[in-house]
Amino acid sequence: MLEITVKTFEALTKQELYQLLRLRSEVFVVEQNCVYQDIDGKDEKALHVLGFKDRSLMAYTRFFKPGDYFDEASIGRVLVKKSERAYKYGYAIMEASIKAVEDYLNETKIKISAQCYLKGFYQNIGFEVIGDVYQEDGIPHVAMIKM
Repeated sequence: MLEITVKTFEALTKQELYQLLRLRSEVFVVEQNCVYQDIDGKDEKALHVLGFKDRSLMAYTRFFKPGDYFDEASIGRVLVKKSERAYKYGYAIMEASIKAVEDYLNETKIKISAQCYLKGFYQNIGFEVIGDVYQEDGIPHVAMIKM
């Protein structure tokens, strides 16, 4: 079971920031073999959802208020450590993130930019495809929205 917490950028400890940046790099750069600028200058505006197991970061997202990323509230950088995916932590971290958007931002409309191979996962938690497939950092993505 994950211990999930939500923090502002300023509230993150140095260790938490290090763990989340390391895990994002592990998943999005190394595992997906995608060279891109993960540290994009948006972390300071985001709220960070961290899922820990035995004090190690296993799952993560960040979310934004409307206007900071998309016109709608948004969730991004959704990930689960590869060795932990069998435990369905993706559902736990996304459910916590959706609830956090509602609790912290008082928003229910959420937009995401989803990697196409995860479209079914996001549809299972209430997101619908809006628009056509597009390339982002060489990976096919699709915009999705949850009302």
